[in-house]
Amino acid sequence: MTDYLIFFVGFGLLLKGADWLVDGSSSIAKRFGISRLVIGLTIVSFGTSAPELLVNIIASFQGSSELAIGNIVGSNIANILLILGMSAIIFPLKLAPNTTWKEIPLSLLAIVVFGLLVNDQIVDGSAVSILSRIDGFVLLAFFIIFIYYTFGIGKVQGEDEDFEVHKGWSAAIMIIGGIVGLGLGGKWVVDGGTAIAQQLGLSEAFIGLSLIALGTSLPELATSAVAAYRKKPDIAVGNIVGSNIFNIFWILGLSAVIQPLEFNTAMNTDLMFLLLATVLLLIFMFVGKRHMMERWQGISFIGLYGGYIAFLIYRG
Repeated sequence: MTDYLIFFVGFGLLLKGADWLVDGSSSIAKRFGISRLVIGLTIVSFGTSAPELLVNIIASFQGSSELAIGNIVGSNIANILLILGMSAIIFPLKLAPNTTWKEIPLSLLAIVVFGLLVNDQIVDGSAVSILSRIDGFVLLAFFIIFIYYTFGIGKVQGEDEDFEVHKGWSAAIMIIGGIVGLGLGGKWVVDGGTAIAQQLGLSEAFIGLSLIALGTSLPELATSAVAAYRKKPDIAVGNIVGSNIFNIFWILGLSAVIQPLEFNTAMNTDLMFLLLATVLLLIFMFVGKRHMMERWQGISFIGLYGGYIAFLIYRG
């Protein structure tokens, strides 16, 4: 029971910590006259991915490679199938041309690049497959290109949202509290998840691909669901597609630089499922109403995610 308590309390701290960090940092940024564009590109984007980042950094330091990689792959699958599916059911999502022609293909590129870098046994015939530090730097280089592209087109997640301005001391406390919450929450999620996996005879990959991935995707779920309800589809879709690119290039890149991550080739099935989900998202842009994700497509995404979770349970 203690491990389960640590696991779920850790999740709560992760989510609240990310919320405090975003609010406090955004408040201070506005006080210094920093534009909403820059706030959205940096603080909000980093904040919604902070749970995945902290879980992966701690997992990397502790040598939990399967948990670290499973967290990102599972989170990206949940982002597309579960979160975009739910958002489309709330309100049909019309995508901007840039999202269809550039950002979704870029997220496909991220999956392919990661798949090639991590499959040393298949590509090079090596004894083991590993995401090395050099591979991590390659992913980070792609991340820099992505950030440059994002600034160039002026696309920003949440750029139309207003941020509440708190007093200086209040914002500072929120930032400190957010950092502490993220640190403690991330450690407890990794420790509790690893212990639960061992007790139930499950692999770290299963815990990472399911429970942890779903939990760390909650900030994206909240952002996209609210954006869809407010009829702001660009924010709803851009948040998810951008987060998926961010997760692979930035978080997995940084994780590998901290500590090379050994890759279990059995997880290629999950990578292929992520690739399939992303390709299906692109195809849906040309089925029915062009550049539109309709409710029936959202329902089919939810059904696919249910099937994927059933597959994870069957595989164990």
